[in-house]
Amino acid sequence: MSIFGSIVSAIFGHASAAGTTAGSSVAPTSPAASSAAATPMARADVEAMIAKLAAGQDEDYNWKQSIVDLMKLLKLDSSLTARKQLAQELGHDEARRERRQGARESQARVTSSAVIRNIALG
Repeated sequence: MSIFGSIVSAIFGHASAAGTTAGSSVAPTSPAASSAAATPMARADVEAMIAKLAAGQDEDYNWKQSIVDLMKLLKLDSSLTARKQLAQELGHDEARRERRQGARESQARVTSSAVIRNIALG
């Protein structure tokens, strides 16, 4: 599974309280459930789901601005290798990153923002 796919699964796996695990291959049983899964969400809705996950943690994560914190919150690998793969999946090549930001910190913000935007777009 892609890194982005793992992030989506972690967010929506936690969000669904239907009693299935994130790795479950059980399909939705009603047409309404399957169409809801394919419907794009507003960015604010995605952020609210992540905020709910963050509220249940003992540690404070700066997930809106740090892709490392977002990945740690979701209990995913946040290594440099994983972040490079995620950036590739989202279409952030090295030249674009260098033009758009000069600091490593802002690079994480762009990627975190891109993840949330791409989830919202469906």
